[in-house]
Amino acid sequence: MAVAEVTEAVTAPLRSNRRRVVRRILHNPLALTGLAVLAIAVILAVFANWLAPHEPTQTHLDRAFAPPGTAGYLLGTDDLGRDVLSRIMFGLRASLHVGVLAVAFSLVVGVPLGLIAGYFRTVDALISRLTDLVLAFPFLILAVGLAAIRGASLGNAAIAIGIAQIPGMIRIVRSETLRIKSLDFVAAAIVEGASDAWVLGRHIFPNAGSAIIVQATVGIPAAILGEAVLSFLGLGIQPPAPSLGTMLADAQQFASRAPWAAVMPGVAIMLLTLAFNIVGDSLRDALDPKASRR
Repeated sequence: MAVAEVTEAVTAPLRSNRRRVVRRILHNPLALTGLAVLAIAVILAVFANWLAPHEPTQTHLDRAFAPPGTAGYLLGTDDLGRDVLSRIMFGLRASLHVGVLAVAFSLVVGVPLGLIAGYFRTVDALISRLTDLVLAFPFLILAVGLAAIRGASLGNAAIAIGIAQIPGMIRIVRSETLRIKSLDFVAAAIVEGASDAWVLGRHIFPNAGSAIIVQATVGIPAAILGEAVLSFLGLGIQPPAPSLGTMLADAQQFASRAPWAAVMPGVAIMLLTLAFNIVGDSLRDALDPKASRR
């Protein structure tokens, strides 16, 4: 069997698996609900400049602490009279921006290192020990420390959270690489003379894609929560730029007088992270071959 025939034998089932995954997602009401919530959040974030009823930093001191339902202020205002709904829309943009950037950074660094560690045993010990060293620090402590060193900004928050997520990505990819490397079709490709780069790029990486996708969907809500914590602590997005974390920090001292100013961004964070987790769980179940035979 030639290398091209081995490749075709692997890619054909992959195409079939993609169709199966789509069918399972479309027949899962919970997954569709999560996707709908994410779609709404993305639309509000991307088109916030046009959909927001007010500028997020615009103050109306005569309208401070306006309760939800006030004319022109659907979700009320904060202590400076800023529209809570508008600030949530722009805060969603910041949260999604940080979440996607952080996970993309962890993918760019973690996936190649995980593939190398799992495939080349000579460097596995070095990469694994470095990964263990970083994992010794709790995620949020590491992210807070990195953000404090680099300075407070949206980009630095994304980098700090992305670095904190790299070890987990390396471990997932390394584990999948070790599993796939032991399968017969990989051995057949090696016997036929396929190079290491060919085996990694055409056989191992595509078959590890499902685990990588699931890890990414789990990493985004973790990054969103991390951004909220960093902003709450003053190490993320800086005022007056809106962020769900800074909204919570600003509202805590007025929680008894204007609880909606804290509750609404908290609910937004909860719904966003819950939707990502639901979609991630649904993807994991859809990508699980054992689940498809139940």
